[in-house]
Amino acid sequence: MSKGSPATASKEVSAADEVAVPRRRESKHEDKWGKPIVALGWTAIPNILIQRQQTLGLTPTHLNILVQLLMYWWDDSNPPHPTKRRLAESMGVSESTVQRGLREMERAGFLRRIIRKQEKDRNLSNQYDLSPLRRLLEPQAEEELKENQKHNDGKRRRQSTVNKIKKSGKSSDSV
Repeated sequence: MSKGSPATASKEVSAADEVAVPRRRESKHEDKWGKPIVALGWTAIPNILIQRQQTLGLTPTHLNILVQLLMYWWDDSNPPHPTKRRLAESMGVSESTVQRGLREMERAGFLRRIIRKQEKDRNLSNQYDLSPLRRLLEPQAEEELKENQKHNDGKRRRQSTVNKIKKSGKSSDSV
Protein backbone atom coordinates (compact mmCIF):
# COMPACT_ATOMS: atom_id res chain seq x y z
CA MET A 1 0.00 0.00 0.00
CA SER A 2 1.19 3.45 -0.74
CA LYS A 3 1.70 6.07 1.91
CA GLY A 4 -1.40 7.99 0.84
CA SER A 5 -3.81 5.07 0.97
CA PRO A 6 -6.75 5.31 3.39
CA ALA A 7 -5.48 2.38 5.48
CA THR A 8 -2.16 4.03 6.28
CA ALA A 9 -3.53 7.57 6.40
CA SER A 10 -5.56 6.76 9.47
CA LYS A 11 -2.47 5.31 11.17
CA GLU A 12 -0.48 8.46 10.48
CA VAL A 13 -2.85 10.68 12.51
CA SER A 14 -1.19 11.53 15.78
CA ALA A 15 -2.94 11.71 19.10
CA ALA A 16 -2.42 15.48 19.07
CA ASP A 17 -4.40 15.73 15.82
CA GLU A 18 -7.44 13.98 17.26
CA VAL A 19 -10.09 16.28 18.63
CA ALA A 20 -11.58 15.16 21.90
CA VAL A 21 -15.34 15.37 21.73
CA PRO A 22 -16.56 16.53 25.10
CA ARG A 23 -18.98 14.10 26.63
CA ARG A 24 -22.31 15.70 27.45
CA ARG A 25 -22.64 16.06 31.20
CA GLU A 26 -25.86 14.56 32.46
CA SER A 27 -28.01 16.99 34.39
CA LYS A 28 -28.37 16.73 38.14
CA HIS A 29 -31.94 15.61 37.50
CA GLU A 30 -30.64 12.81 35.27
CA ASP A 31 -28.06 11.88 37.89
CA LYS A 32 -30.81 11.61 40.48
CA TRP A 33 -33.67 10.12 38.42
CA GLY A 34 -32.11 8.67 35.28
CA LYS A 35 -32.46 9.70 31.65
CA PRO A 36 -35.75 7.95 30.77
CA ILE A 37 -37.59 9.52 33.69
CA VAL A 38 -36.23 13.03 33.03
CA ALA A 39 -36.90 12.66 29.30
CA LEU A 40 -40.61 12.40 30.07
CA GLY A 41 -40.55 15.76 31.83
CA TRP A 42 -40.50 17.18 35.32
CA THR A 43 -42.55 19.72 37.24
CA ALA A 44 -41.33 22.67 39.28
CA ILE A 45 -43.14 22.71 42.61
CA PRO A 46 -42.28 25.50 45.04
CA ASN A 47 -40.99 24.04 48.30
CA ILE A 48 -43.06 26.56 50.26
CA LEU A 49 -46.24 24.96 48.88
CA ILE A 50 -45.23 21.63 50.38
CA GLN A 51 -43.76 23.08 53.60
CA ARG A 52 -46.79 25.23 54.36
CA GLN A 53 -49.52 22.81 53.20
CA GLN A 54 -51.06 22.59 56.67
CA THR A 55 -50.69 26.31 57.39
CA LEU A 56 -52.48 27.07 54.13
CA GLY A 57 -55.26 24.61 54.96
CA LEU A 58 -54.63 22.38 51.95
CA THR A 59 -55.80 18.79 52.24
CA PRO A 60 -53.78 15.99 50.62
CA THR A 61 -56.39 15.94 47.82
CA HIS A 62 -56.03 19.70 47.29
CA LEU A 63 -52.25 19.40 47.13
CA ASN A 64 -52.47 16.50 44.71
CA ILE A 65 -54.81 18.48 42.43
CA LEU A 66 -52.42 21.45 42.54
CA VAL A 67 -49.45 19.23 41.68
CA GLN A 68 -51.42 17.81 38.76
CA LEU A 69 -52.30 21.33 37.56
CA LEU A 70 -48.67 22.45 37.92
CA MET A 71 -47.69 19.57 35.65
CA TYR A 72 -49.80 21.17 32.90
CA TRP A 73 -48.69 24.76 33.53
CA TRP A 74 -45.84 25.27 31.09
CA ASP A 75 -46.18 28.99 30.47
CA ASP A 76 -47.40 31.77 32.75
CA SER A 77 -49.56 33.21 29.96
CA ASN A 78 -51.31 29.88 29.31
CA PRO A 79 -53.11 28.57 32.42
CA PRO A 80 -53.33 24.79 32.74
CA HIS A 81 -56.47 23.21 31.34
CA PRO A 82 -56.56 19.44 31.85
CA THR A 83 -59.96 17.81 32.02
CA LYS A 84 -61.37 16.78 35.39
CA ARG A 85 -61.44 13.24 34.03
CA ARG A 86 -57.71 13.32 33.30
CA LEU A 87 -56.96 14.70 36.77
CA ALA A 88 -59.17 12.03 38.38
CA GLU A 89 -57.52 9.22 36.41
CA SER A 90 -54.02 10.42 37.31
CA MET A 91 -54.95 10.68 40.99
CA GLY A 92 -56.97 7.48 41.16
CA VAL A 93 -60.07 9.25 42.46
CA SER A 94 -63.52 10.05 41.09
CA GLU A 95 -64.27 13.10 38.96
CA SER A 96 -66.60 14.33 41.72
CA THR A 97 -63.67 14.27 44.18
CA VAL A 98 -61.64 16.44 41.78
CA GLN A 99 -64.62 18.71 41.14
CA ARG A 100 -65.22 19.16 44.88
CA GLY A 101 -61.52 19.84 45.53
CA LEU A 102 -61.35 22.43 42.75
CA ARG A 103 -64.53 24.12 44.03
CA GLU A 104 -63.15 24.22 47.60
CA MET A 105 -59.82 25.68 46.45
CA GLU A 106 -61.59 28.26 44.31
CA ARG A 107 -63.72 29.34 47.30
CA ALA A 108 -60.60 29.50 49.49
CA GLY A 109 -58.86 31.71 46.92
CA PHE A 110 -56.14 29.31 45.73
CA LEU A 111 -57.17 29.33 42.08
CA ARG A 112 -59.62 30.88 39.67
CA ARG A 113 -61.58 28.77 37.23
CA ILE A 114 -61.86 30.13 33.71
CA ILE A 115 -64.72 28.58 31.76
CA ARG A 116 -63.87 28.15 28.09
CA LYS A 117 -67.02 28.30 25.99
CA GLN A 118 -67.29 26.66 22.63
CA GLU A 119 -69.96 27.01 19.98
CA LYS A 120 -73.23 25.17 20.42
CA ASP A 121 -73.67 24.27 24.07
CA ARG A 122 -70.33 22.42 24.41
CA ASN A 123 -67.53 23.67 26.59
CA LEU A 124 -63.83 23.03 26.40
CA SER A 125 -62.01 22.01 29.58
CA ASN A 126 -61.72 24.80 32.13
CA GLN A 127 -58.51 26.74 32.53
CA TYR A 128 -57.18 27.21 36.05
CA ASP A 129 -55.54 30.50 36.89
CA LEU A 130 -52.98 29.78 39.61
CA SER A 131 -51.92 33.40 40.16
CA PRO A 132 -54.06 33.53 43.36
CA LEU A 133 -51.97 30.63 44.70
CA ARG A 134 -48.81 32.57 43.91
CA ARG A 135 -50.16 35.60 45.80
CA LEU A 136 -51.00 33.39 48.80
CA LEU A 137 -47.55 31.76 48.76
CA GLU A 138 -45.56 35.01 48.53
CA PRO A 139 -46.12 36.13 52.17
CA GLN A 140 -45.49 32.55 53.30
CA ALA A 141 -42.20 32.58 51.39
CA GLU A 142 -41.24 35.99 52.85
CA GLU A 143 -41.93 34.69 56.36
CA GLU A 144 -39.91 31.53 55.70
CA LEU A 145 -37.00 33.62 54.34
CA LYS A 146 -37.02 35.77 57.50
CA GLU A 147 -37.03 32.65 59.69
CA ASN A 148 -34.15 31.19 57.67
CA GLN A 149 -32.22 34.45 57.97
CA LYS A 150 -32.67 34.52 61.76
CA HIS A 151 -31.50 30.92 61.95
CA ASN A 152 -28.47 31.64 59.74
CA ASP A 153 -27.59 34.79 61.72
CA GLY A 154 -27.67 32.80 64.97
CA LYS A 155 -25.55 30.09 63.42
CA ARG A 156 -22.98 32.68 62.23
CA ARG A 157 -22.84 34.27 65.71
CA ARG A 158 -22.23 30.88 67.29
CA GLN A 159 -19.58 30.06 64.70
CA SER A 160 -17.95 33.46 65.20
CA THR A 161 -17.75 32.82 68.96
CA VAL A 162 -16.16 29.43 68.35
CA ASN A 163 -13.62 30.98 65.96
CA LYS A 164 -12.74 33.73 68.47
CA ILE A 165 -12.16 31.12 71.16
CA LYS A 166 -9.94 29.10 68.81
CA LYS A 167 -7.92 32.21 67.83
CA SER A 168 -7.42 33.25 71.44
CA GLY A 169 -6.02 29.81 72.17
CA LYS A 170 -8.56 28.99 74.83
CA SER A 171 -10.16 25.61 74.81
CA SER A 172 -13.84 25.21 75.30
CA ASP A 173 -13.03 23.53 78.65
CA SER A 174 -11.42 26.68 80.02
CA VAL A 175 -14.21 29.01 78.93
